[in-house]
Amino acid sequence: MAAADDLQFEEFGDPSTSLAANSDATISIEDPGETPKHKSGPPRSSRREEDDELLGNDDSDKTELLAGQKKSSPFWTFEYYQTFFDVDTYQVFDRIKGSLLPIPGKNFVRLSIRSNPDLYGPFWICATLVFAIAISGNLSNFLIHLGEKTYHYVPEFQKVSIAATIIYAYAWLVPLALWGFLMWRNSKVMNIVSYSFLEIVCVYGYSLFIYIPTAILWIIPQKAVRWILVMVALGISGSVLAMTFWPAVREDNRRIALATIVTIVLLHMLLSVGCLAYFFDAPEMDHLPTTIATPNQTAAAAKSS
Repeated sequence: MAAADDLQFEEFGDPSTSLAANSDATISIEDPGETPKHKSGPPRSSRREEDDELLGNDDSDKTELLAGQKKSSPFWTFEYYQTFFDVDTYQVFDRIKGSLLPIPGKNFVRLSIRSNPDLYGPFWICATLVFAIAISGNLSNFLIHLGEKTYHYVPEFQKVSIAATIIYAYAWLVPLALWGFLMWRNSKVMNIVSYSFLEIVCVYGYSLFIYIPTAILWIIPQKAVRWILVMVALGISGSVLAMTFWPAVREDNRRIALATIVTIVLLHMLLSVGCLAYFFDAPEMDHLPTTIATPNQTAAAAKSS
């Protein structure tokens, strides 16, 4: 019976019997109570990564480095330009919020843009701003002269093309000039901060969002209210640009660094003040009705001369 019991125990693999048969064997048994410690690692790591991302630490640089290792398509293919518009709604709203609420000491590029710079947001922000300025300018001129018997309203559709030329030229040519200047200065001065052309275009595009509600409020036919609105919008968007590009030039010569930031802000001011002055504060002579001379009036004018 004892032999039968031994055979039965060996068939079911009793640990005590196996240990007695081979005393030199080493058995590794994990304690079930220790498993929660092993499983608690990933959430702690994910929380740390989330904090680093919010603070703008090295994770954004790692993401950029990994993105640079991806195989890029040729520039003449549709896939090459598709990557510039590969952004979701949450990212666009987050970048708009960052452009409206600049945080001192926090870099807008590293916090919101560097992980995935896009052209989707800047393109549609500029397009919306063009129509907002053109339509609001027409409505503003109509409300100013509403009730005048000699005034005849004529829609000024040319304002759309003029606004599009101004806005898109500013959103592309100024970043191009700034990118070239930063590349030139970085070749002369060692600098740890560098921005790509796409990142600079992205910053300028999102910084223009504040002017969309401002252009709509410019319909109010009060010059004092308009100038207060333009100063508020200029202060918010100008601070975003200044705080974003100051780290890129602060290691340079002091005068050059200050001159660069002042030039960026002055160009931004020129855009906002120019749009307000041209589209909303046009001279009244442009709105006087044109009279068509009749043949009798023409003949009378010729006789009197």
